[in-house]
Amino acid sequence: MKYLKAIPVIVISSLIIAACSSKKNNQLVKNAGSETAVEKSAIPVKVLTLTKTKIARTIDYTATILPFEEVNIAPSSPGRIEKIYVEVGDRVNKGDNLFLMDRTQLYAQKVQLANLEKDLSRLDTLLMTGSAKQQQYDQAKTQYEVLKTNVDFMEQNTLMKAPFNGVVTGKYFEDGELYSGAPSSASGKSAVVTVMQINPLKINVAITEQYYPLIRTGMKARITADVYKGEEFTGRVFRKAPTISSATRTFITEIELPNRNDMLKPGMFARVYLDLGEVETFVAPASAVLTQEGTNVRYIFVNDNNTANRIEVTLGKRFDDQLEILSADISEGSQLIVDGQSRLISGDKLDVVK
Repeated sequence: MKYLKAIPVIVISSLIIAACSSKKNNQLVKNAGSETAVEKSAIPVKVLTLTKTKIARTIDYTATILPFEEVNIAPSSPGRIEKIYVEVGDRVNKGDNLFLMDRTQLYAQKVQLANLEKDLSRLDTLLMTGSAKQQQYDQAKTQYEVLKTNVDFMEQNTLMKAPFNGVVTGKYFEDGELYSGAPSSASGKSAVVTVMQINPLKINVAITEQYYPLIRTGMKARITADVYKGEEFTGRVFRKAPTISSATRTFITEIELPNRNDMLKPGMFARVYLDLGEVETFVAPASAVLTQEGTNVRYIFVNDNNTANRIEVTLGKRFDDQLEILSADISEGSQLIVDGQSRLISGDKLDVVK
């Protein structure tokens, strides 16, 4: 009997729990439907139709002034340094003596060469009278020519001369010391002295790839150095790299810089300005360009059939509150979102407000 009395209580409790569960499920379904409705609602935005604008484009970069040429002068083989003729800071002209290596071996080879020359002369006379064979003469002549080549080589590599007009920027040994061939210069290369060509100078600039078609050999560049306020120097592009770095998306442009009154020095900080002429490009309000948080990535939103489409862009020049935007994914007629873009994610539905 006790069990029979408990059955109605259990049934009533189950009905109450089921009713509550059903009510809760209905409320969840209702809320989910409400959230779906919110997600699908269009976000009001304002748009601006993009058209190309003609601008005078000047690009500027920071760079370091470099010597036009820098050579670490070293002999072809180790040996004792007989005499160094220059000191750091000395100016040299092409062909000036820099240092002399020990020439004991050279002198011995010169004596041997003189003897071979006499033997060859005698063989030449004997060959004409038929007292010597042609093969014997040819062997002696070959031996003479090989030794003469060695003597000429040692002549050039024991008395080292300046390869161009420049200034001595490094001296790593003293008279009488032994040159071993081990790295000795600041660049980690082996050398007895270092010579730099400082007039003209050179600047290497890593330029963004989109300007590659606009950079031409011979075009002028304006250069300023912070140490000379109000001074401007003129250089010219003499070489641009035939390839673009896949890591940085830039290419190296080399600029020759005449060193007026030797004012500029290698290692100085400089700013380079290149005038690229008038170009047609897209210009947009600065407020329409967004920055991805924690990065340098810049992007915009465009209206694509009433759907937000995010496009990454590269920034060019700034004109007051306008920015030049560069991207292969925008074209004339694209509808740039200029109001409401900060609330968007790609794929959002849009309600374009006139």
